[in-house]
Amino acid sequence: MKQVNKITPGWGVLPVVIFLFMWEIATRLNLIPGQFFIPPFSHVVKETFHLIANGVLVDNFLSSLVRVVIGFCAGSIAGILIGIAMGWEKVVNKAISPIISLLYPIPALGWLPLLMLWIGINEVLPIAIVFICSFFPVCYNTATGIKSVERNFVQAARSLGASERRVLLTVVLPLALPYIFTGLRLEAGMAWRVIIAAEMVAIPTGIGALLMRAESLIRVDIIVICLMVLSLMCFSFDRLLTCLEGRLTGRWA
Repeated sequence: MKQVNKITPGWGVLPVVIFLFMWEIATRLNLIPGQFFIPPFSHVVKETFHLIANGVLVDNFLSSLVRVVIGFCAGSIAGILIGIAMGWEKVVNKAISPIISLLYPIPALGWLPLLMLWIGINEVLPIAIVFICSFFPVCYNTATGIKSVERNFVQAARSLGASERRVLLTVVLPLALPYIFTGLRLEAGMAWRVIIAAEMVAIPTGIGALLMRAESLIRVDIIVICLMVLSLMCFSFDRLLTCLEGRLTGRWA
């Protein structure tokens, strides 16, 4: 039997290392035009430790993290529950689906001016934005996943005497999990993008607010640090949800 060579996980880091090395060399040798104000990567690392030491980066990061976690969890839970009801009950689907279809296309940040008038500029505002960002896609994906389950499986479970609740919990939901996690993974990254944008516009704390202060001071190194934090958190949330999905759906693979 022919053995297939597999790429070890460590090789995935190699392109990143090469990119960072080229970044450092290009800036040190002035290969990048001066008008772009790109600092060397080593300078960015040094400034990162400085911001961590004086607490600026940590405080702003924690503010953004708390907002994302609360808004994302609340929006996802609400989206999953409404999505299950829409996918399982035709009456609920007919009643709610038109409303979801009308509101879903509106960008989450499109609600920001209205929410600023309703809620005001406080800690609830960014959480509400992330809630909206997470709710609609997760709700839509959950309802789609419930509806896509083969009716034969449902009928087989019913013929064996399973109650409607048991059919939903033990047959339909496990088979719909890939759809649900697809929505969760897509919106985990989007939640971070939305919170950064909201903080840039209306909130005085958080990574987005730090980003805007750095822009006003022409601190490109701090801007790069904020963008790196955003990238790492989007990646981390995606990997966390991917691992969770693997654990929950692995038995049915």
